[in-house]
Order: sequence, then structure tokens, then C-alpha cells
Amino acid sequence: MNKELYDQAAWAVETAKKAGAAGCRAGIARERSVEISYREHKPETIKEASKRTLNIELFVEGRYSSQSTSDLRQESLKSFIENAVAMTKLLEQDPFRSLTDPKYYQGRATVDLGLNDSAYKNYSPEERHQMAKIIESSCLQTGGPKVISVTSSVQDGFGESVLLASNGLEGYQIGTYYVAGAQMTVQDEGDRRPNGYHFVVSTKRQGFPNAEAIGAEAARQTLDLLGAKKIKTETLPIIIRNQDVPRWMNGLLAAMYASNIQQKRSFLAEKKGEKIGSDKLTIIDDPLIPGGLASRLYDGDGIAAKKRTMIEAGVLKDFFIGWYYGRKLGWEPTTGGPSNLIIPPGKRSVAEIMNDLGRGILITGFIGGNSNSTTGDASIGILGKLFEKGVPVQSVAEMNIADNHLNFWKKLVEVADDPWLYSSWRTPSLVFKDVVVSGL
Repeated sequence: MNKELYDQAAWAVETAKKAGAAGCRAGIARERSVEISYREHKPETIKEASKRTLNIELFVEGRYSSQSTSDLRQESLKSFIENAVAMTKLLEQDPFRSLTDPKYYQGRATVDLGLNDSAYKNYSPEERHQMAKIIESSCLQTGGPKVISVTSSVQDGFGESVLLASNGLEGYQIGTYYVAGAQMTVQDEGDRRPNGYHFVVSTKRQGFPNAEAIGAEAARQTLDLLGAKKIKTETLPIIIRNQDVPRWMNGLLAAMYASNIQQKRSFLAEKKGEKIGSDKLTIIDDPLIPGGLASRLYDGDGIAAKKRTMIEAGVLKDFFIGWYYGRKLGWEPTTGGPSNLIIPPGKRSVAEIMNDLGRGILITGFIGGNSNSTTGDASIGILGKLFEKGVPVQSVAEMNIADNHLNFWKKLVEVADDPWLYSSWRTPSLVFKDVVVSGL
């Protein structure tokens, strides 16, 4: 643990108690981030930032507030905390606000999550610039004469934090991240200028795709948008590509938050233990994956992180229940929100599945759309490829799918073998039958 950060957080907690807080939770974090982008073979953006912040949650006479500051000079911080406590006393009482019961701090895993890349300190400015250059060049080369513009970018960062509470919580996290990708615009028929992109994210550089592959994939995904047209409204099978699954799945997950359940905004509130999807639908929340982008040993309430099966073979097993809304509902807390979400992969590739489906649409992007967490109704625009006997025959765009989540997830018939690993949501491509795709 970083002793300097720990001592600052401990001092903040003690200062809050002396100022009149019955309870306090303080988090101090330091972060460094770098961003570089290239356009037309020269740097367009170069940014580097370092910051240190304090976030303090105060529980005062049955009242609650959360405050933050980046001025950590002790005299300024003392005044900030004392003023924050005084202001908290003016707020309305909330009987459900309290520090987490310390029993939920217990049982924390002692594993090393491997989130900190020891090689990060040796990552040079020259290497960052070279990666951005190569991504741009690869994108341009693959894109060919149709390219209007390309912007490549690389980002990375390091952070560590300490979280302490006046009732015994002590936590420490440290980690790094890397992001690389490109956006590309191409000339299509008439005045159409499709814009595509491709980005990858990881906690470590080892295992990161090479720069040429990242740029080439960004170009390929953009070129796939050329000639996209509507087809007639049709009921047919669809495949949602692995990296696009979270965009639709968000609508289902929203109804699993205790905040939405307590506020009568969840279509799943009364569905625990019931079948809400097909046997192919299993969703696991696993915060203990080594190197996972959302791995953690504890959540923001200090609750010890545990692997949980949220949906199993279509049956709703659990909700995301933080300490506050758990108290309001009278429910046992689990965790306030998801970490690494896993859909266990199947055994067949997308190509194999497409070949067996005959005619269908491979969805490679979503546009706009909305999902109502109260009713489960959802509607969203799609981009993708119409295929026949496994062979893509036409790009499609300006089309729409609309359904209710309680109906849609029962149409899931197969899970592919291709989990997308460059995200905290490790989802494979998903196959749905009998979906109405609206077009002409």
C-alpha cells in the first residue's frame, strides 16, 4: 500500500470526525494519463495530465454528502473538510444513509489481480508516437483510395488509490491501462461518408494486438459500411457481433440495478428465480479475473468482491444491490454494479454458424436507440451485413430492431466461440432467431 496516500486518507477521516461527522469514508487517488493522436501523418493531439484527488463521504446527524477536491494542501484540506461537514448538517435527513456494515468487508480475496503493468514506467514517448503513426499508416494503406480521413490515437494511464472508512475499511488498488485505435471516414456513393472505428483496451501491453493489425481492422470495419442500404422488412435470424453485444445487453442489465428496482423503474423487479431468457443465456459477474479491465477486490461501498452468476440458463438469479438501495429495499447487499461480465462462449465460430443459418444479418454496429428499464421495450438502429449461405452479400444500414427484452432474450439460440477480450464485458457473438428487422 502507498503509505503517503494511506496517511492522507487516514488524516482526512480523523479530521472529519473531529469536525462532527459520525462516520466518514475517504478515498485518495493519484492518476497519470497520456493521449496522442495522429492525422495526416503528424500529431494532432498530445496531452499528458497528472492529478491527485480526495473524495470524501460524510455521515452527519443522519445526513449525507459526498465532496471532492484536488487541493490536498493540509491547511486547505482541513478547511474544506470542516466546511463540508458544516454544510452536510443543513441537508435533509436520510435514515437509510450509513456506512456499510463492517461484516461485508470480510472475506475479501487476497489474490493479486495483476492489474499493474510493471513495464509501464518504461513506456517511452517515442513508442507512443510510433504506435500512433503505424496505426494511421496501416489504416490508410488498407483503406485505399476511398479514404477521406483517418485519426489514430493511443492512450494510456496509471492510477492507484486508497479507500478508508471510520468503521474499519481499508482498501488499496493499483493499475494501468492502454487504449489504441483509429477512426476512419470513406467516400461512398453520392454524398454518403460512412465513419467507422476500431479500438482495443487492455491493462497490460503484453498480448496487445500489434499496431498494424489495429489499423487494418479499423479500415476493414469502415470499408464494410460502403454501399449499405435498407432491405425490406423481414423476419430472419440475426447475429450480434461480440464487441457490439454490450450495447443491446445494457438494456437488460439496467433493470437489474437496485436503484431502478427501488424507484419502480425495473421490468425485472418481480422476476428473480424466473425464466427471462433462453437456456443459452448465462451471465456471470466476475471481479476476480486476473488482468480484467473491471477486476477489483472490493466495490465503492467496501463490500468484498465475489464472483456471482446473475443469470443462469435463462433464469434470473441475482441483482446488483449496493448498500444504500439494499437498505431502502430491505434486501441483502451484493454489489452496487457490475465488474467483468462474462457470457460463457460456445463451441462454433461465427462463420460456421452463418453457413448453417442460410439467410440472416450479422449486426456490426448500433445507432441511437433507447431501452425502457420500466417496461423492457427497446428499439435501436443497426448496421451490418446481410448474408446468404454464410456469404455476405450486402451491407445494410438505416434499419431497426424493436422488441421487449423479456421476449427478445428467449430468442437466443446459440453463443459463438469468440469472446471479445478487450472490454470489461467479455461477450461472444450471439445468435437470435425470428427477429423482425424493419427497413423498407
